[in-house]
Amino acid sequence: MSAERRQAPDGGWGELTVDELKTELEARGLPKSGKKDELIARLDEDDASATAEDTATAPEAQEASEDAAAAADADEEAAEEQPRRRRGSAETSAGGQRRQRAPRPEGDLIVRARARYVRSAPRKARLVMNHIRGKRVEQAQAILTHAPRAVSGDILKLLNSAVANAESAYELGPDELTVRRAYVDEGPTIKRFRPRALGRATKIAKRTSHMTIELTTEGNGR
Repeated sequence: MSAERRQAPDGGWGELTVDELKTELEARGLPKSGKKDELIARLDEDDASATAEDTATAPEAQEASEDAAAAADADEEAAEEQPRRRRGSAETSAGGQRRQRAPRPEGDLIVRARARYVRSAPRKARLVMNHIRGKRVEQAQAILTHAPRAVSGDILKLLNSAVANAESAYELGPDELTVRRAYVDEGPTIKRFRPRALGRATKIAKRTSHMTIELTTEGNGR
């Protein structure tokens, strides 16, 4: 039944014009072809069937509402009978599950972090990586903070990411870690051009790097 159904006028559907009758039939999804008498008869039949459906569904709707009310009352009684749980105990148990960490394996640990497609030439990045290889993490962070090269900032972010991985997985702090390996691989080269004299173009190679840092607990008194 369409939501656009309208009630019949006081004098019946015969007071409407043929166009209005066709519009009403189209809104109800009924055929709109035929003479005016046929259109009126079709609307009367549809109204009669709709009235019969409403009369039949009224007792069912009343029974459904009574069943829903009875179920709601039963749920309220069951909730009142159940003992109340302490909120603190639930929060404590949930918090305990969140704090579970992976057990530390025996021996020296190795934690790795990698940054790809860094917009810096590998040669320039390797000059900085050579200064932090084999250093304690706190010392390497100090070196990168005061290094004059621009790529030092990207390497410092990568080192802090490796420290965060160690802290998240094994609850290790920076004072327990040493830079085991720090190396740079060459990434794809981005090709650009710039204009020169006499309508010529000069190629510019913008190089990228894949940088990797590995931290270990070896030599930190563990």
